[in-house]
Amino acid sequence: MSKLFTIFGNPVSHSKSPLMHNLSFKGLDYGGCYTRYKLEDGSQLRSKFFELKLKGANITVPHKEEAFKACDILDDFSKKVGSVNTIVKRDGKLYGYNTDALGFLKAISEFKDIKTVLFLGAGGTAQSTSIILRDAGYEVEILNRSSKRLEYFKQNGFTTYTFGEFSLNNHYDLIVNMTSAGLEDENYPCPVLFLEKLFPKAKSCVDVIYGKETPFLKLSKEYNKPTKDGSDMLLYQGIIAFEHFTDGKFSFEEIKDYMQKAFIL
Repeated sequence: MSKLFTIFGNPVSHSKSPLMHNLSFKGLDYGGCYTRYKLEDGSQLRSKFFELKLKGANITVPHKEEAFKACDILDDFSKKVGSVNTIVKRDGKLYGYNTDALGFLKAISEFKDIKTVLFLGAGGTAQSTSIILRDAGYEVEILNRSSKRLEYFKQNGFTTYTFGEFSLNNHYDLIVNMTSAGLEDENYPCPVLFLEKLFPKAKSCVDVIYGKETPFLKLSKEYNKPTKDGSDMLLYQGIIAFEHFTDGKFSFEEIKDYMQKAFIL
């Protein structure tokens, strides 16, 4: 009997995760089936997980902090960042992991000479990746519209700014859109004037949104900057999640062979 997996999020219709995981299940001859579930209320995540009789799930925006609360057992990194994007059920208990940050770290390691990083946005993905990047030796600062979401970063010793506090003289090697701006609209993650000042001095730009050239990426290309969308991050975090889903039965490279086909279909 096939084990059932899903991705919880809102929106979720655009997600490539079902294709990625189902290609890997089929290619590796593992009895799994992966679906998608639009979850309006993140507080229902745990009850919905059991109701749907899932073996595992990925969690995307805006439910990563609720996913953290839904778990019985958390790995050390998830505990550190307060955010979960992968859940696996074992013996009736929910185990939580964060594979986003590892996927992001692997994706940006392909850029050269990056030391200083600016995150635009302060959600769950930004929380986890800021910690792992700092641990890996990067200097990370966070810019967000409102101050409320910046509290987590302040408590963890990061330099933070609201739009009103930000200095346009600041300089960063890497600018990252960590928001959903541009996913279903043509918005920028911050005032366009900020980007017009930041991009000329930056070495590279990344948008965690994938499958669409967002206004953020479009503008960065006008300044001839090396760019990445979220595809590599998505692929790498998906491979690590699949390792958890299948309890380490397959290697990173074995999974990658099948999972990366989702990006050329």
